[in-house]
Amino acid sequence: MAKIEVKDNCPLNKFKKCKEFDCAWFIQVRGTNKNTGEEVDDWGCAIAWLPFMLVENAQMARETGAAVESFRNEMVKANDLNRNILLEAAKTDKDVILLNSD
Repeated sequence: MAKIEVKDNCPLNKFKKCKEFDCAWFIQVRGTNKNTGEEVDDWGCAIAWLPFMLVENAQMARETGAAVESFRNEMVKANDLNRNILLEAAKTDKDVILLNSD
C-alpha cells in the first residue's frame, strides 16, 4: 500500500509552499506520542498540530474528571464516617445525661 504524502502548502498563504521559520505559526512540539509512546521533538504548523493537541487536551480532561470523581467519593465516605461518629457520640451523651438525672 502506498504511503500518503502530505503536501507542504499553506492554506493561510494561498496554498503556496510553507514559509516554515518565517511564519509565526511554525512551532516546535516536544513530548510523548500517546498512541505509540515515542518521544516527539518536531517542528510543524500550529494548525496541523491542532488535532493532536485537541486529542491530548480531551484525554487530560477525562483524567481530571476521573480524579475529581475519585476524590469526591473519598470525601463522601469520610463525611459519612464523621456523621456516624457524631451521631454515636450524641447518643452516648444523651444516655449519660439521662442516667445522671435519676
